Amino acid sequence: MTFPTRSPISIFARGPIGLLAAVLMILSPHLAGAAVFSPQTMTLDNGMQVVLVENHRAPVVTHMVWYKVGSADETEGVSGIAHFLEHLMFKGTKDIAPGDFSKIVARNGGNDNAFTAWDYTGYFQNIARDRLEMVMQMEADRMQNLQLSDDVVLPERDVIIEERRSRIDNNPGALLGEQMRAALYMAHPYGRSIIGWLNEMETLSTDDARAFYRKWYAPNNAILVVAGDITMDQLKPLAEKYYGVIPAGDVATRHRVKEPTQHAPRKVTLTDPRVGQASMSRYYLAPSYNSENADQAAPLEVLSEILGSGTTSRFFRSLVVDQSIATSAGTFYDPVAVDLASFGLYAVPRDGVELADLEKAVDAEIAKVAENGVTEEELARAKQKLLDSAVFARDSLSAAARTLGEALAVGLTVDQVESWPDRIKSVTVEQVNEAAKSVFDDKRSVTGWLQPPEGGPVNGMPTAPVTGEQEVH
Repeated sequence: MTFPTRSPISIFARGPIGLLAAVLMILSPHLAGAAVFSPQTMTLDNGMQVVLVENHRAPVVTHMVWYKVGSADETEGVSGIAHFLEHLMFKGTKDIAPGDFSKIVARNGGNDNAFTAWDYTGYFQNIARDRLEMVMQMEADRMQNLQLSDDVVLPERDVIIEERRSRIDNNPGALLGEQMRAALYMAHPYGRSIIGWLNEMETLSTDDARAFYRKWYAPNNAILVVAGDITMDQLKPLAEKYYGVIPAGDVATRHRVKEPTQHAPRKVTLTDPRVGQASMSRYYLAPSYNSENADQAAPLEVLSEILGSGTTSRFFRSLVVDQSIATSAGTFYDPVAVDLASFGLYAVPRDGVELADLEKAVDAEIAKVAENGVTEEELARAKQKLLDSAVFARDSLSAAARTLGEALAVGLTVDQVESWPDRIKSVTVEQVNEAAKSVFDDKRSVTGWLQPPEGGPVNGMPTAPVTGEQEVH
């Protein structure tokens, strides 16, 4: 699993280069075999999992509650309900008035937010250690006592509809990404928009929100992750006091359809006068750590690092530096999912370069790696960078809480997170080459073109391919 340098909900500080880089050169070769976050875990009597990562550098904590439900778990016809309920969780209980949750956190010097993805929904607060009990009490309160009525639900429905208009409908790059995923997954709900399809969002009701809340929001479908200045001896009684007293629920079982065999590549072209810069992108179906061929996940992480991570990657050196036909190029891959994942790539042409010519050059680079593979030198450099990222992640409360919470929410284990450096270090050239040949299958891909109308953009805006998606409150 990857340890990203940034995410939609937090910035994982990397710190100054100089001395830190020198330290990493010493540490990272020895990282394999060592724990990444060294978390402590326990399970409450009602089935709620508790994870703690101690970090006593400052008297602060990150407190996160992850629910094992996301947009891919929605019933047909009510797309967007997972994200809608995330918003409604801030609308109050008998003890906390609508909108007061975040105000209370802010008055106590903290910050909070929430996010929805296909496989999970999460809520978090960053706050001083001596305010942890307060946010635990409030979070446990809304886990079981959320008050929903038309007078708070229906106005918030207008909010999420406006959010869709501003973040998706008014953003050609986001629109293309949404259409590409809908084309990539022919049957699986990963093709569904996280924020929802507009025509279905417009009909979401208070009853829909209540039903989703009762169906999925229960302690035995949730994970508590705390990172920061606290010990398990201190955390356990608080978790038992506030979360442990909530009765376990009759949680629904996730039912995911299996993606059928795909027989033809797809292409999506979006022409929009708001596009200020053309681009191309492509998604391939790929294994995750939970799917068939899960043993290819780590090699594909290494492959993505080799092909499209940074200015020393193959794509950047070939397309941007050597051929001078692109201004940027890269790849992206996240194997942490309940079901399938996707391996993506993108490129932005230089002025005067046609998208068709850029796509041919990208195809040529893919053919090179599929036919000739990668080198031992490339492998060593990529593995080193990935192992370094785990060292960086140790320094961040948010990175620890997010990485562990996301993994557990999709059904992975703490051991799988902690052994990630070992898996990366054990990847061989042969495994990377085999994974490349497997994933670069045109029949299991969709290519996207984003372009202005002929003659150039009208009031165009800079645009870029979407490389990930997560709806944040």
